[in-house]
Amino acid sequence: MLADVVIVGEDPQMDFAAHGLLDGMEGEERAQREALLARLHREGFSVGELTRAVAENRLALLPIDRILGGTYTAAEIEAQTGLPARTMIRIRRLQGLPEPGPGDRVFSDEDIEAARSTKLFLDAGFDEERIIDITRVLGEGMSRLSATITAAFAETFLRAGEGEEDVALRFAHLAERLTPALAPILVAGFKAHLRDSVARGMLGPTELVAGDVAGAQDMAVAFADLVGFTRLGGQIEVQELGTLAGRLARISAALAEAPVRLVKTIGDAAMFVSPEPRPLVAVGLALLAAFEEEDLPSVRVGIAYGPAAIRVGDYYGNSVNLASRVTGVARPGTVLCTKEVHDAATDAFAWSQAGRYRLKGVSRPLTLFRARRRRPGDD
Repeated sequence: MLADVVIVGEDPQMDFAAHGLLDGMEGEERAQREALLARLHREGFSVGELTRAVAENRLALLPIDRILGGTYTAAEIEAQTGLPARTMIRIRRLQGLPEPGPGDRVFSDEDIEAARSTKLFLDAGFDEERIIDITRVLGEGMSRLSATITAAFAETFLRAGEGEEDVALRFAHLAERLTPALAPILVAGFKAHLRDSVARGMLGPTELVAGDVAGAQDMAVAFADLVGFTRLGGQIEVQELGTLAGRLARISAALAEAPVRLVKTIGDAAMFVSPEPRPLVAVGLALLAAFEEEDLPSVRVGIAYGPAAIRVGDYYGNSVNLASRVTGVARPGTVLCTKEVHDAATDAFAWSQAGRYRLKGVSRPLTLFRARRRRPGDD
């Protein structure tokens, strides 16, 4: 725990007021700040570090920095694992983290194990470009995950009116106790997704002869977005806006059942794929119904079907671009589809022709169709 950190030899009787670290504070608030500064200073934080933390309004989080902080330089990682320091630094940069200097101790015991694992992959035959792809996607996912966990941590444990030192000590204790508990959760989630990815993979005679997995495959692709999300940003609180985007993400994840897969959510939009158009249309209609049932702002969905290739966890190709364009012209509360989607799912839904649309990047106007659930009396 924080109290176990080794004390190093700076004078604990520092005049923090003289450094401007107590400006504007009085009474209990000042006493809490001064006690926390003295504790952190005894535990090795320099006046410069304390001053920066106060200026950035994150003094109470410094003890967590110590718990999560690094012990090793990149050169020391190389000496222990054999993975070049330049590779470790490049991996850190690709993960979206600041590039360390030669003497910066930003690497932890976990980084030593990660370096050994990375070297194992390289020695097994992975080329560095594949490692780069994996690292970049990992960084994107971990950045979002860590921000989500940090926000959830604060919302769960922050108490109104609590003093700065009390918060710092309690948060540090919680971080020390709970951070290790995340590892099995992350590993279990990764393995489950890995199994699912393998189950959806293709490795038949064609791929064996070619020595490569299949390139583009026919896929149904759908985008769903919240209508008027940008306009709503000027009318409702930021927190409420985030809650709305969160509802889209949660509802989308709940509705995506095999063979439909939720690829990603980005703010006001969600992307789905399916090897078959019919279940994807059903998910689009269910998404509209869920938002209507909860009295949330309207959603619109656009679906296309055609060649798409997967690369670093995302999909690319004509069907992806076309689905995005179709979504852009869909009316609120509708599922708008290309002719290929309509023809593949004609009997499963009620359809109406929406007209011909000239879409950006498409050479000629396309006839699009609106889908809805069948009702009694529909032919």
